[in-house]
Amino acid sequence: MRAKAETRTVAVAGVEFGWGSSGKLSAVLSALRGAGGDRLRFIGLASGLGRSVLAEQPVERWFDLPDTRSDAELRRIVQAERVEAALVVLDGGLAKALRACGVPVVFVDSLPFLWTDGDRADLPLDVEVYCAQRCVELPREGARVLADVHHLRWVDAVIVDGGATRSTAPTPHPRRALLNLGGLRAPQLTDWAGYPRLVLPAALEALTASGITEVHVAGNLPAWLAAQLVDSCVHPATTTVGALPHEAFLRRLAECDVLLTSPGLTTLLEAGQLGTPTVCLPPQNLSQIFNGRFHSQALGIDMRVRWPEEVFDEDEALALRTHGERKALDLIHSGIARAADLGRHRTATAVRQGLVEKLKRLADVSGSDTPGSDAPGLSTPGPDWTAMTRAVGTAGAAQVADALVQLMV
Repeated sequence: MRAKAETRTVAVAGVEFGWGSSGKLSAVLSALRGAGGDRLRFIGLASGLGRSVLAEQPVERWFDLPDTRSDAELRRIVQAERVEAALVVLDGGLAKALRACGVPVVFVDSLPFLWTDGDRADLPLDVEVYCAQRCVELPREGARVLADVHHLRWVDAVIVDGGATRSTAPTPHPRRALLNLGGLRAPQLTDWAGYPRLVLPAALEALTASGITEVHVAGNLPAWLAAQLVDSCVHPATTTVGALPHEAFLRRLAECDVLLTSPGLTTLLEAGQLGTPTVCLPPQNLSQIFNGRFHSQALGIDMRVRWPEEVFDEDEALALRTHGERKALDLIHSGIARAADLGRHRTATAVRQGLVEKLKRLADVSGSDTPGSDAPGLSTPGPDWTAMTRAVGTAGAAQVADALVQLMV
């Protein structure tokens, strides 16, 4: 009788920022189940923020890492757990530290369009496999950085391929909404609550004014703060709040009539795969400016709500990134903090008005595939909500899983 194959240990980690990296980890772990994953054992490193997203995944144990990352502590974990490979999403520092411990790394970079020469030092350009997610457009600065990656592999969108599906077509009279706030706890922020205080009540009031009767508020927002902000404003009759594990989030995304979301890339790609009509909330970081623009570019209509100019100017933020992402983030975060402290009512009013206008436009374009009164028998197709996701493909999770399996052969 053949001996049972020995279980091999893989460390997984996502950048401690928002939930996008945890969503990608979840998608890859799901793909691994059908690609030899039964012989793999998974432990998690850091990623405290996203562990709830991965609750349905077979991560055997999580290890916290100190804020001042200790190579000795990481080496102890690697040796004690007999880690043979690692899957790291966006955390370049941790990827480098693991390689220094002798662990081969598959690194997933979902933001290759974001990088400039100022970011080179933070990127693990020499990992064993560097999986860059395809994007709608790759600026010259990003292309220059990726040209120096030693083992570059382009992959499709790293999302769950299959699973939840929409049961209904987009409707011109949406009633059920999903309101998602992700990416809130950027490491550089001293007070990350400014964004939800500006945006969440404004969004709920806009949904109410637009006839939405049911909304669920999801994302990495503490329940106490979400409840406080919901109670402070007019909101749809049925308003529920709570973080959702990844698969539950996808099911909710498939069931809703409209998604309002801070424009994190993973969420936009997941919504696009399902064809869920989507409105982008104002951006809260540099990548979300790109994401919102890519989304509108692919759709052919602008479904973004932007900040008033006194918060910050998007083009100025993009120009600052030539000095590295942190310079641009300083402008963005200080503008949001200033608005939350000194101009909350004015800014929230502008956001609410912008959302009401976008929701009205959504109703108009969702109903545009019916014959027009001035041209009986003719119809104008509404936007293709799958356009952005189709442009980059949906097989990325399986492609990353395959890279990890090959690395361990």
